[in-house]
Amino acid sequence: MSSSELTIRPATPADIPAIFGMIFELAVFEKLEHMVVANEAMLHDSLFCDKPVCEALVGETGGEVVTFALFFHNFSTFLCKKGLYLEDLYVQQSQRGKGYGKQMLVALAQLAVERDCGRFEWSVLDWNANAIKFYEGMGATVMPDWRICRVTGDALAQLSAQA
Repeated sequence: MSSSELTIRPATPADIPAIFGMIFELAVFEKLEHMVVANEAMLHDSLFCDKPVCEALVGETGGEVVTFALFFHNFSTFLCKKGLYLEDLYVQQSQRGKGYGKQMLVALAQLAVERDCGRFEWSVLDWNANAIKFYEGMGATVMPDWRICRVTGDALAQLSAQA
């Protein structure tokens, strides 16, 4: 998985500082940095424990990691097949406009096909018009009738305590 400029490969433990740095950059971009409670140790455990809960690809150029994609498998009851869910894709701002985001999505699509996934999906913020246009240009359908439901923190604890 490489091009003349970007080499895409599975993340290794040595990539954790670079990935975590980009996670924080992404949070700042999305105006959500106040929600980051993760740290490098937690990320390492999630990716490289005995039963990893997610995987990551990194893209590097000139020996420097400049993009990452963190993903995991989900499941479609309608298809009775696993899917590949992209949690986050980030390209450092100084590296944008070089096609790296598209190369990462293509690599993930190839991985989904290799793994016999029925779907490859992700979420996008409704205000991120540039990303929406980019994704639609690559053949993605932005699902207008679907909304993400999320329960976290105290609300999760309260929900779990209901009898």
